[in-house]
Amino acid sequence: MSRKFAIALFAVAAILAAPSFAGSVETAAALRDKALTDATAWNILESITTEIGPRPIGSPAYERSRDWAVKKLKSLGFTDVHVETFPKSAWIRGAESAEVVAPVPQKLALIGLGNSLPTPKGGIEAPVVVFNSYAELLDQPPGSLKGKIAVVNQPMTRTQDGSGYGAAVEARNGDAEAAKRGAVAYLVRSISTGTGRAPHTGATWGEGPHIPVAALGMPDADLLASLAARGTVRVRLNLASSINPKAVSFNISGEIKGREVPDEVIVIGGHIDSWDPGTGAIDDGAGIAITTAAAKLIGDLPQHPRRTIRVVLWGSEENGGSAQAYAEAHKTEVPKLVIAGESDLGADRIYQVALPQGLPGLEEVMAPLKVIVSGEPPRHGGSDIGGLQKAGVPILGVSNDATRYFDYHHSADDTLAIVNRAELNQNVAVWASLIYLIADSGIDFHAKPDVK
Repeated sequence: MSRKFAIALFAVAAILAAPSFAGSVETAAALRDKALTDATAWNILESITTEIGPRPIGSPAYERSRDWAVKKLKSLGFTDVHVETFPKSAWIRGAESAEVVAPVPQKLALIGLGNSLPTPKGGIEAPVVVFNSYAELLDQPPGSLKGKIAVVNQPMTRTQDGSGYGAAVEARNGDAEAAKRGAVAYLVRSISTGTGRAPHTGATWGEGPHIPVAALGMPDADLLASLAARGTVRVRLNLASSINPKAVSFNISGEIKGREVPDEVIVIGGHIDSWDPGTGAIDDGAGIAITTAAAKLIGDLPQHPRRTIRVVLWGSEENGGSAQAYAEAHKTEVPKLVIAGESDLGADRIYQVALPQGLPGLEEVMAPLKVIVSGEPPRHGGSDIGGLQKAGVPILGVSNDATRYFDYHHSADDTLAIVNRAELNQNVAVWASLIYLIADSGIDFHAKPDVK
């Protein structure tokens, strides 16, 4: 048999086999259309933000969220619903305040950053030194900030893909650098694109030495810069926090079992923990609502897809740990984990998806949703699947429009009120149709695609 004839015969065989996969595309399209009017995601999001509220690790609400999640997954028809616990110390916020005491008394809108040290009893009062960028702070010699409160007033750039956050967030971790230069405390302009006064929290990472650290509301950071340009400014800062070294975190999961190869598993989800100023609606109640609703719609089909879909609600994204714990607990499963993806950039419109290799029918299904199928494989799919990615599990990338996400992220404004219900449903439509196509296919994303 000639090579040309063999290729032609293969093409004919593929055409003859096409109706089966055509059925998968047809089902994926039907899921897409149903998701656009389905209320499941909204109901899940309304439930967790209303009945549980903010969910920082170590809080009573965090503990309640575990029971809420188990009950919710079971009620939606998921099987093998269970909780996997792991140790994780919890940083606990206490009373916080800051004010300008000279040249003119003014209250400051401020919030402590996760892992911050508390101020001494009675607080800290010291002159401030304001830098227009984090790079300016790093240019200062050791000892130059002795006895001062260092302030970095670096604005964040608004971008669709969220890259402005990646460029700006380093400044949130600047307390150690300020301490090396003698500072007694560190204040940073909130890592946000908003103009509101509500400050944005987040964790501060890195090796010490550590000092008390907090984020300022954007207008308040500008206020300190304006005052400092006129002369000496003194600020009084009080941060009360504590550490619970014996806290316990958890990852929660449930499955839609595959009909033919149930041991081949697609992992999707979002993180159930949140920061405490708001109710964790877009970070990341929306992520768990979107992926849970997408899987539930697939589970409601008369016939499940070939492979299993597992929804995971990761329990410690904001303070780290859930990715490593999950990867360790499931390391023997890695060869059978088909692909992993996380929804953790809010609920605004998805504009692009990316896979390690092509998926037949995907562009056809995505086109009505105005979603681009990228020709490049994803580099990062989410913090909570980072451990799986490092272990060799292929990842998918789902890109939300992040243009306004960082106006609200980690702040008191992260509530149900900022979620656009139609765009939330567009997210569900993308996830449901995408995951169904993967689950009903036989594609091995572990294998490198042939390059000719």
